[in-house]
Amino acid sequence: MAKKAAVLLAPGFEEVEAATPIDFLRRAGIDVIVAGVGGTSIEGAHGLTFLADTTVEKLSSDLDAVVVPGGMPGAANLAASSAVGALIKGMFTRGKLVASICASPAVVLSPLEVLEGKKATCYPGFEKDLTCGTFSEERVVHDGNVITSRGPGTAAEFSLTIIEYLSGEQASRGIHEATLQK
Repeated sequence: MAKKAAVLLAPGFEEVEAATPIDFLRRAGIDVIVAGVGGTSIEGAHGLTFLADTTVEKLSSDLDAVVVPGGMPGAANLAASSAVGALIKGMFTRGKLVASICASPAVVLSPLEVLEGKKATCYPGFEKDLTCGTFSEERVVHDGNVITSRGPGTAAEFSLTIIEYLSGEQASRGIHEATLQK
């Protein structure tokens, strides 16, 4: 059975950090559900509007992973959603993958204490908001069932790491080669 991942979108999300995981994970055969906060038509930080499959409030809990794009004010809007917080905490507690990029590790995950005892990274300048965990300058950090990454320029590496976690190294390598990554 195919793995299932939800990509969470809130108004002001970083489009590259949402589109890349959605595209790469689908290429790898992972069932991706795009879930919006407050509706299904969500405008990103740079004026692109994405149409979500459902809302976060209507998501089923039978997921293998949750992907949390960054961008501002998208990360702050995700953090303000009690449904997003409950979903992420539940996924983490059940040992499912929580993957977050850009401002979201600091703005969304840190307040939920998901990074407690973990090594993590985030967008430059948000390190001060990592109130738990150990900051790393690595482009992508994988620690247990948490993957964090720095920003738009690391979205492909971030997505490939998620694929490797969910579907194995061969699946990740296949998407790496098919998308002409370095």
